[in-house]
Amino acid sequence: MSAFRYTHAIVCRIPESYKDNGIGEAATIDLNLARKQHETYVATLREIGLDVIELPPDEVHPHCMFVEDVAVVCNGIALLTRPGHPSREKEVEYMRSILKNELELPVIEISDTKATLDGGDVLFTGKEFFVGLSSRTNQAGACALASAFPEFPCTPIKVDNALHLKSLLTMAGPEVMCVGNTPEAKDTLKRIEREATFRYQTLTVPDLAAANVVFANGFLLHGSGDEYPGSSKIFEEKLSHWTLKPMAFTELLKSGGNLSSCSILIRKSRHLKNIM
Repeated sequence: MSAFRYTHAIVCRIPESYKDNGIGEAATIDLNLARKQHETYVATLREIGLDVIELPPDEVHPHCMFVEDVAVVCNGIALLTRPGHPSREKEVEYMRSILKNELELPVIEISDTKATLDGGDVLFTGKEFFVGLSSRTNQAGACALASAFPEFPCTPIKVDNALHLKSLLTMAGPEVMCVGNTPEAKDTLKRIEREATFRYQTLTVPDLAAANVVFANGFLLHGSGDEYPGSSKIFEEKLSHWTLKPMAFTELLKSGGNLSSCSILIRKSRHLKNIM
């Protein structure tokens, strides 16, 4: 389980500008509730033993709280991504400073100007990488990630009708993939199983949004039972050997976000103070 042991997390507070970024006519965002849900998420990261670095909200970038997309950290090395949406490129510059100056991590940058890579398309199983080829990540981006972490197999996986690979499935423990019960999610899982270097167990949940979980330090952060009763029951029945941390995340889902997108998890020994 050492691959899922972490010491630090980077998060970013929610800006005022986020309230106007719901997807679809019905996606009206309650900014106060969004912030409360995010604060609970950050508090939970601290409860499970992580030293959390909180970045201030950036009003110019309404999706700045989705930090996962701008960097991938593994084995003490940070790869800065090239986000697929042009509006998010500047977020990478600030993250560079945090990773290099505050965390003192070696930082790799993607030199191929044609590459696009969102962290939400990067699934690390603890043994290998899968990179979703989506509207935000292309083949050149997948190649850049493979070059940054040559010690691990890295396989590109086509993603249909989803923002990111991790919108469809995530790791719910060592060798356990949690996948939504939709045709797109199931098809993506089949592609992974055909290409995987290692074998994995599968946990299927009825709610697609509930398939995005965060597994860290023996704890599983997942969507609450109030929102996803069927999926929560499956977590309680199948993953009771982990400590479950259910939480509401409705307002961040309204703009395409999810649990994993709101943090970058890092394993490092040195203690750090929060950035205020």
